[in-house]
Amino acid sequence: MSLSKFESEVKYIPQEVQVVYNRFADLRNLSVLREKLADPAVRERMAAQIPADKLAAAEQQLEQMEFDRDTVRLQSPVGEITLCIVEREEPKCLKFEGQGTPIPLYLWIQLLPNGECETKMRVTIGAEVNFFMKSMVSKPLQQAADGLANLLAAAR
Repeated sequence: MSLSKFESEVKYIPQEVQVVYNRFADLRNLSVLREKLADPAVRERMAAQIPADKLAAAEQQLEQMEFDRDTVRLQSPVGEITLCIVEREEPKCLKFEGQGTPIPLYLWIQLLPNGECETKMRVTIGAEVNFFMKSMVSKPLQQAADGLANLLAAAR
């Protein structure tokens, strides 16, 4: 088995890198996404970046998520999955590892300053899969990386 990586496009967040890092470093901060989805301005920003069917699925998924400082639990087609922060590299990277996943799964949120008041962000998902499984998981994992990046960038 080898590690396959699926990277999102680079997203731009109009906030200082330290502010963005602090928000993502404590996963309880992400629970406010639920409330933010009720805000018409946030919904409009997200709708501009995420197709309507994907936005509805993301909203449903978000409603079922549980957050604490270092972990997020979510329901997936293969059961409950937990993503745990395993490394913080302030202010540029958060590394996660999946627990309860059918394959070894990793996630990185990479942040870079882009001037004083903007941050570049990329989400990378890594999965240890063999050659045959790669063709089955490539599309869903690429969509997950893109969707997560869109969600994190749009709901500030």
